Amino acid sequence: MYVELSDEARRYIGRFDELTGVAPTDCLVEGDRLVFLVPAGEMASAIGQAGETVEEAERRLDLSIELIEDADTPEAFVANALSPAAVNAVTISEQNDRVAYVEVRDADRGVAIGADGSNIETARRLAKRHHDIDDIQLT
Repeated sequence: MYVELSDEARRYIGRFDELTGVAPTDCLVEGDRLVFLVPAGEMASAIGQAGETVEEAERRLDLSIELIEDADTPEAFVANALSPAAVNAVTISEQNDRVAYVEVRDADRGVAIGADGSNIETARRLAKRHHDIDDIQLT
């Protein structure tokens, strides 16, 4: 699926690649937070030993950075987007709209939703952009 990036997002992707050696496939600029979509299998390189690489990128960019690992299937993608919440199952309904129903432990609902709904909204935006999922609902 084709994702259109803003010039600002492209600049942050390039800068993150320079700093970490990992080229994200997408970037959401959300106020004082950047959300990078990291290719599958490259999360460890993007984070670095004990988080040193991503912490240095945060310091140099002067923004908070969140990393989400890409996945081949929509179900795995949604689970990764809601991490670190423990996702038990993801079911994609293809009725009128494409909706991902996500089963999370009660203890992890707050983590999946995030402060003021920021985590689930980010997951919704990325799922729409990369897998044409219209909504994500927690069950």
